[in-house]
Amino acid sequence: MNTFFRLLGHLPLLLLHWLGAGVGLLVWAVSGRYRRTLAANLAQALGRPSHLGECLANAIEAGKGAFETAWVWIRPQTTLARAVRTTARWQAVLDAQGAGRGIVFVTPHLGCFEISAQYFAAVAAPITVLFRRPRKAVLAPLMDAGRNRGRMRAVPADAAGVRQLLKSLRAGEAIGILPDQVPREGEGIWAPFFGRPAYTMTLAARFIGSNGAPAFLAFARRLPWGRGFELDCAPIELPEGPAEVRVAALNAALERTILTCPAQYLWGYNRYKCPPGVTPPASQT
Repeated sequence: MNTFFRLLGHLPLLLLHWLGAGVGLLVWAVSGRYRRTLAANLAQALGRPSHLGECLANAIEAGKGAFETAWVWIRPQTTLARAVRTTARWQAVLDAQGAGRGIVFVTPHLGCFEISAQYFAAVAAPITVLFRRPRKAVLAPLMDAGRNRGRMRAVPADAAGVRQLLKSLRAGEAIGILPDQVPREGEGIWAPFFGRPAYTMTLAARFIGSNGAPAFLAFARRLPWGRGFELDCAPIELPEGPAEVRVAALNAALERTILTCPAQYLWGYNRYKCPPGVTPPASQT
């Protein structure tokens, strides 16, 4: 598996995207569960039934994302930095980094979510990102090597990893969090996400504004024909108040960004599932 993944990573990005598009369509064709989840989640976000063309486009983009992960993990960070063709609001990121209070990046599963932290590490300053171990343990060494290099460090999504995030932020460094993964019991609350309760982590909302650190919602849009990516880093602030208010505000910000490019969001992910041990929301009890 590792050898195959490494071989994939050395292929041109355009070829990987073609392969990924084909595999994405194949998965959509053979997996009824995937088709239903994708269509239902996309319809929930759009507020209307999703069209076949929209579902197929999303399956294609999901396949591209899966295959380009090998490219991101294998290629040198200098190559990854060159693949980011344009940046939006990047000067605000550099100004925040220069202020020395640290930076909180929140990156949803939209576009090439692996590359934004790599880009920051390559061209700006150190960054520590939180991650979950892959389900296939054989990929763990490759993931570790791909994410722990240069000025980028990845820490596991556990208590020790959270402490490391806090330590890095207090040292004036950047941290990165994926805010739309379903957390484990005790690590989230039910909050609206496109009008439906989703069990949502509280960690990202707690870090935003912590230590006076500015926060940015980072999104790398995948360009057609393997031409690279467009990186946007939108400043984000959350209202003061209890966790329910802050988490709901963060989800609303994610919704606005996702709807700028809905084809590249992972609608096939079961975002609305109820984790083991968690009491379902009132609307589902």
